[in-house]
Amino acid sequence: MSQPAHDGVELIPRPEQHPAALKAALAVVAADRLPEMIDGQTKAMAEAITTGSVQPIRSFVDRWATVVEIERHPATAQAYHRANYLANHATTIAKLYRAA
Repeated sequence: MSQPAHDGVELIPRPEQHPAALKAALAVVAADRLPEMIDGQTKAMAEAITTGSVQPIRSFVDRWATVVEIERHPATAQAYHRANYLANHATTIAKLYRAA
C-alpha cells in the first residue's frame, strides 16, 4: 500500500491505536471533534455489549485513528477538508474540476 503524500510536517507523533491515546491526540489536532468522538465511543461500547462482539470497538478505533492521521498533517488535513467540502457541495462535476 502506498504512503499518503504530505509536506512532512507533523503536529504530533502518530499515537498508539487505542481509545485513550487517540483521545489525547485528537485533543491536540482537532479538539472541536472530542464530543463526536466521545459519543461514538459510547455508542461503540453499547453496540459491543449488545452484540457480544468487539467489532464495534475495532471500527471505532480504526475510524478515529484515521481522523487523527489526517489531522496531524496540516497539508493533508487541508486537502482532505477541501475535497470533502467540494464533494458535498458542488452541484456538478464541472464545478469540482473548476474548483481544483
